[in-house]
Amino acid sequence: MNVAHEVELLVQEIQRLGSKNADGQITVKFGVLFSDDRCANIFEALVGTLRAAKRKKIVSYPGELLLQGVHDNVEVVLLQE
Repeated sequence: MNVAHEVELLVQEIQRLGSKNADGQITVKFGVLFSDDRCANIFEALVGTLRAAKRKKIVSYPGELLLQGVHDNVEVVLLQE
């Protein structure tokens, strides 16, 4: 799979699993994304796809790298739909 396609799939999954915050942006906790069965089947490297989407300014989250367990409560914000 190419990165652009995986980023598109990531946007769809964030829309499916997330909810709107006070600013009207869709957010989802990293732990929800990571533990979702459908996401696990789609993404070989979810963290890598998230990093690529962050570099393209499609999503935002604090820090550089998200790790399962440690960052489960970190909000991933969808900047572009």
